[in-house]
Amino acid sequence: MKHHALRIFRAALKAADPAQAVLRHLTFDGRKLTAGRRRYNIANFDRIQVIGAGKASAAMASAVERLLGNKSTGGLVNVPDGVTARLKRIELNPAGHPIPDQRGEHGALRILEIARQAGPRDLLICVISGGASALLPAPTAGLSLAAKRAITQRLLKSGANIHELNTVRKHLSRIKGGRLAAAAAPARVLGLVMSDVIGDDLDVIGSGPTVADRSSVLDACAILKKYGFQVMGDWQTQTQVPKLRGVQNLLVGSNRLAIDAAASKARDLGYRVSVLSTSVEGEARDVAAMHATFAQRRMLRPACILSGGETTVTVRGAGLGGRNQEFVLAAAIALNGCGPVTIFSAGTDGLDGPTDAAGAIADSRTLARAAKLGLNPQAYLDNNDSYHFFERVGGLVKTGPTGTNVMDVRILLLT
Repeated sequence: MKHHALRIFRAALKAADPAQAVLRHLTFDGRKLTAGRRRYNIANFDRIQVIGAGKASAAMASAVERLLGNKSTGGLVNVPDGVTARLKRIELNPAGHPIPDQRGEHGALRILEIARQAGPRDLLICVISGGASALLPAPTAGLSLAAKRAITQRLLKSGANIHELNTVRKHLSRIKGGRLAAAAAPARVLGLVMSDVIGDDLDVIGSGPTVADRSSVLDACAILKKYGFQVMGDWQTQTQVPKLRGVQNLLVGSNRLAIDAAASKARDLGYRVSVLSTSVEGEARDVAAMHATFAQRRMLRPACILSGGETTVTVRGAGLGGRNQEFVLAAAIALNGCGPVTIFSAGTDGLDGPTDAAGAIADSRTLARAAKLGLNPQAYLDNNDSYHFFERVGGLVKTGPTGTNVMDVRILLLT
């Protein structure tokens, strides 16, 4: 069953391949670039540059360069350390993730300058995927990178969800919330976006560098106050981004495609599949309890329960772990003694919180192994220490960076 869970996850990853996602939405016949329902006559542009950021952005940029050939004149994309791609004209700038660093800030300012220098005969293709918020740090005037980083870390530890986090980020940035596209006017801007957020809201993915911001400064202030920040009054006078023109944004990939592929593979392996949702959010241990309750129903077996989305963890302990590892540990505790079951959860980007694991996998024997080692699973859960629990009993899933990011995939297999 563990082998089956890994095969199902690999099918989900394949469906989330960023290059294929781009090529499903772009075609080029040598004269016209078709993006969704729009066509761009290449003769109308002197320069076509690719800019952007994210965990999947290197592969996305590579797909655009291969498609356009020598019509692509260059560009710059911020990527996490270790992410590479074969590119001739587009430059990759490695930067810190999930904690922004000065390399990311330097690259972000260079990308902003490319946008500002673009003219009416320029086309900017902006590739954005999950991770772009951290990889494009360009703090607003009067705010240091260290201060912005501290705010982000505190919000993450407090359990803020991605919508809340990116609402705040947009109003602390010179690039996010549509400001990158605004800087590029009067150039044309084509945004290619892979979703890593619940609901696939374009203005939230990567904090929406090319998308008009639907949130206000007051929304950001309310979120900061919710999590115990003191908000200075003068910050609330920050202006909003004007309505954007000459901008097209295309959603090219999402969690739904990954879960659909996972469901197909599970059926091929002989399982009866139930997809709970591709928009699951909330505390990881609460989501685990919900999945356990569903699994305990009388179901025709063998059964595969799938869900996607992204949970959060409110850190109260001193341990190490991520939302996927915490989900698996909490679900294993809840399903202890309920018969043969395999529990899997991992991030499609190959990273789970501040760890080197993508997630974890457990089965009906995991807690028995823990007992033999004298480990208390509940104590590890209470200390937010799921990483060290699975390190002791076995079960960490380590894929390394996958080059894509469409949130998480959760799999429960019941025989």
